[in-house]
Amino acid sequence: MNPQEHQIDYPHGEALPPPGSALTVAPGVKWIRIGLPFALDHINLWLLRDRQVDAHGALVEGWTVVDCCIDSAGARAQWEQVFASALEGLPILRVVVTHMHPDHIGLAHWLCERWNVRLWISATDYHVARTAVYDRDGFGGEAGADFYTVHGMQDPAFLQHVRGRASYFPTLVPAIPARYHRLMDGDAVQIGDHAWQCISGYGHAPEHIALYCAELGVLISGDMVLPRISTNVSVHATEPESNPLRLFLTSLLRYLPLPATTLVLPSHGKPFLGLRERIHQLQQHHEERLSEILKAAEKGPLSAADAMHLMFRRKLDTHQMTFAMGEALAHLHWLWRDGQLQRVLDSGGVYRFHRTPQA
Repeated sequence: MNPQEHQIDYPHGEALPPPGSALTVAPGVKWIRIGLPFALDHINLWLLRDRQVDAHGALVEGWTVVDCCIDSAGARAQWEQVFASALEGLPILRVVVTHMHPDHIGLAHWLCERWNVRLWISATDYHVARTAVYDRDGFGGEAGADFYTVHGMQDPAFLQHVRGRASYFPTLVPAIPARYHRLMDGDAVQIGDHAWQCISGYGHAPEHIALYCAELGVLISGDMVLPRISTNVSVHATEPESNPLRLFLTSLLRYLPLPATTLVLPSHGKPFLGLRERIHQLQQHHEERLSEILKAAEKGPLSAADAMHLMFRRKLDTHQMTFAMGEALAHLHWLWRDGQLQRVLDSGGVYRFHRTPQA
């Protein structure tokens, strides 16, 4: 358990939605929890009571879905149970996806086709998802292996794993809807009786959209603010000089003006109160990691692989190592872009980060 976890509050205690069912967490807001075949073994999805005018001018009652899960037989089966048990005989009217990662967008095509509804998502994440599905060398493959190699990762099993990921995304997200409705920062989306404000966030995904309802005092935070774990923030082969940690921490500041009583609905973990405290914990966590890396760099230059072993001392499987390498690079790039480290390609073709004299 996170030792700081007692500083945030779980108003629903240990309650979890049963598989294939939903649990009401606020008026007109239901919580669904579907299992994932990863170390992070679940995702939270949300049903929001809605009404819309159809193409014939009739007012139709129903639900908006927020996030979808990966496309798998198990996830589809749990959704079928939700359709039967939680929709109160009403249809799905809209599918909202916070961002393009597979556990969020994987079943969007199936839900949109089944209910003949539109996908709502940011333009950036929509198009990156299409690239990941239809340009199968865009995420992983030989280019990904080369990227990790130049950052000091020499483990043959890991590099073979990365080479095999060229077609990995489409196994979890086999299709993307051909049309979508664009969500942008500051948009007010009317869902049933309530307006939900879009808050864009960066660093974890290209253009993550969280949803805040002032009337209900509820924030659907997606992956931007999680209660027990820190959000993965990674440098990827497709944008190898990026500075995602700065983008992420800057994005977190946008949630600080929200009321202290805001109920946070995260994509992983349980609904919680204590948004400001959790943001402070995340800021402190990353500050400590940055300090660790700087201290280590005083003893000699670091590759990303070196920094990964410094930051993640437990044993990692090959899947987890892709996230860990990306996270290590995100911290190195913050310090590099801030002028506290220099990046040098050594004689062996590996990037190493040196402490700058002024630092």
